[in-house]
Amino acid sequence: MITRRVSKNPRTTWGDLVNDLQRAGTKVTKATISNTLHRQGLKSCSARRVPMLKPVHVQARLKFAREHSDDPEEDWENVIWSDETKIELFGKNSTCCQHHCSRGDLHGGMGQNTSNGV
Repeated sequence: MITRRVSKNPRTTWGDLVNDLQRAGTKVTKATISNTLHRQGLKSCSARRVPMLKPVHVQARLKFAREHSDDPEEDWENVIWSDETKIELFGKNSTCCQHHCSRGDLHGGMGQNTSNGV
C-alpha cells in the first residue's frame, strides 16, 4: 500500500501515509514509513523551487551578455539589479518532499536519479 501510493503520487508526505495506515487500523511512525520506502529503493529529496533554465533561455542570456559586454559603466548605473528569488507573502513558502527511485539500484550503481512528476 505504501509503495503503491508513493508511486502514484511522489509528493505524498510521510504524515499522509501514517494517517492512511492509522485509518486502516495499523499504527506506524514516520521512521517506519521512511525505512520501508528506503528498503523498496525509494529515496526522498526536496523538489526544486524554480524550474531549470531551458536551452533557449540560456542562449538568450548569453546573447544579451555578449551584446552588452562592452557597455560603459555609466550605463549600468541605471539598471535595477535583482536576484530571482521567489517570495510568497501569504501561504506556505517551503519545499516539497518527493520520493524517487534510485537508478543505481536498478542499473549497477550508476548513481543517477530519476523522479516521476518533476
